[in-house]
Amino acid sequence: MNEESAVLKVRKQKAEELESLGVSLFPNRFRPKDHAGPLKEIFAEYDNEKLMSIKDSFCLAGRIMSRRDFGKAVFMHIQDETDQIQIFVKRDEIGPENFKLFKKYIDLGDIIGVEGPLFRTKTGELTILAHKLVLVTKAFRPLPEKYHGLQDVELRYRRRYLDLIMNQRVREIFRTRSQIVQFLREYFQSQGFLEVETPMMQPIPGGATARPFKTYHHALERELYLRIAPELYLKRLLVGGFERVFELNRNFRNEGISVQHNPEFTMLEFYEAYATYEDLMVRTEEIFSSLAREITGHTCITYQGHKIDLTPPWKRIGFKEALIQIGKVPPEVLESREKTLSWAKEHNIKVDEKEKILGKLWAKLFDALVEPQLIQPTFVVAFPVDISPLARRNEEDPSVADRFELFIAGREIANAFSELNDPRDQRARFEEQIRRRLADDPEIHPEIDEDFIRALEYGMPPAAGEGIGIDRLVMLFTDAPSIREVILFPHLRPEGQRG
Repeated sequence: MNEESAVLKVRKQKAEELESLGVSLFPNRFRPKDHAGPLKEIFAEYDNEKLMSIKDSFCLAGRIMSRRDFGKAVFMHIQDETDQIQIFVKRDEIGPENFKLFKKYIDLGDIIGVEGPLFRTKTGELTILAHKLVLVTKAFRPLPEKYHGLQDVELRYRRRYLDLIMNQRVREIFRTRSQIVQFLREYFQSQGFLEVETPMMQPIPGGATARPFKTYHHALERELYLRIAPELYLKRLLVGGFERVFELNRNFRNEGISVQHNPEFTMLEFYEAYATYEDLMVRTEEIFSSLAREITGHTCITYQGHKIDLTPPWKRIGFKEALIQIGKVPPEVLESREKTLSWAKEHNIKVDEKEKILGKLWAKLFDALVEPQLIQPTFVVAFPVDISPLARRNEEDPSVADRFELFIAGREIANAFSELNDPRDQRARFEEQIRRRLADDPEIHPEIDEDFIRALEYGMPPAAGEGIGIDRLVMLFTDAPSIREVILFPHLRPEGQRG
C-alpha cells in the first residue's frame, strides 16, 4: 500500500467513526456571517483591550490550513475566500466531549464553522476564541505538505483546486482577471458600445487564419466549426445598424500549446462605425493606461523584470521599417521572395521554402527578429495586404493595409484595422484564399462565406475593429510568465505525457 492509500484509509476510517457517533460529515446548516479578510482589515488597529470590550460574536467558515496542539488547547488557521485567520480552541470553552471529538477526528483540510469573540495573542495576532465549533465538510484527502506544496507546475494546472487552496498568489491572479474583465465591460458600456453574443458554432469558420475544431450537428445534418473568431458576425451587426458593438468571447483554434497559446482562449473584440484604425490606437492607449491605473494605481508596471510605461502616446512604426531598423534586415533583402528566403536561411531563421507569399516570409522574419525586442508598448502599422485579408487597403499605398498590431513585453497583445467594406475587394481576397487552399495550405479555409459578402453588398458603414487577447492582457498585469497561469483550467496533454 502506497503512502497516499494509507492516508486515505485512515481518513475514511475516521469519517466512518464520526458517522457512527451521529456526526454528519457534510451538513448544510451552518451560515457564516463574517469573512477573515474584512475582519482583519476592520480591526487592524485594535489592541487586545479594545477587542475585549467588543461584545459581538463573529461567525466564520473556512478550511483548516494549519494546527498546533497544546494539550487542552489548539491553535489553528482557517482559510476562507478572503484570507486566513487564527482560531483558538479551548477545552473549557467548547466542552470536554466536543474537544475530544475535535482533537481526534478533525484534520487539516476539513472545512469547519466557528463562532466566538475576537482577541489578540501575545504575539499580536488577531484570533477568534471558539465558543462554538462545527464540522461543515470532511476532507478525505490530505492537503499538500505546507512548505513544499505543489512544486510540480503541471500538477498545479491539472489540480487547480489544490493550487487555489495552497497559493494566495494564484487566487490573486484570478481576482485580477475578473477585475480586468469587469473594467473592460464597464468601459465599453460607458462609451456607448452594445455587448452582444455571436455564434460559437459556425457553418463556415472565418475572421482569422487558423485551423478550426470540427463537430457535427445531427438534427441539422451538417458539420459545424467552433469559432476561431467572431469577426464576420460582429460586422454583420454593423450592417444591421448597430454602430458600436463588443463581445467578450471564447475562441477555439486547433493548434499548438505553449506558454503563449491555449486552444481555447478569451478575446475582446469591438467594432466602431465611422472610425479608423488610427482612432482605435488612441482608444487602445486610453483603455490600457486607464486599466493600469485601475489595477496598480499608476501607468507604469513591471513584467518579468521589465519596467513598462503605459503612459500615452506610444511609439508607432511601420512593419517594413521595423524589419529594417529593429530587425537589422538589409532593405534590398525585402525586394523579392528569393532574396528573403536566402537571407533567412543564412541567418538560421526557419521559413517554409515553398511559401510563395512575400508578406508571410516577412512575417517570419518579424516574429524572429523584431517582436522579442518590442518591450515598451509599440504600434506596428502598415502591414502587407497579402497577410491582412479583412483589412482596408491604404489609399496612398494600396500594397499595405490600414492595420496595426500592438506589442508589449515582446508579444502581440492586440490586432486592429480599418475594416474592408467593399464587397468586390472582399470577394477577390476570399477567392485568393481559396487558391492558396488549393495549393495545400491547411491554414486557409476552403469555402467563401457568401452570406457575409451578401451583407456587405447591402452596405456596411466605414468602421474599425480590434481584438485584444484577454489571457495575454492578464499575463501582463499579473506578471505571469505563462498563459497557463492565467487560465483556470488550461488544456494539457493526457496525464503521464509531459509538454
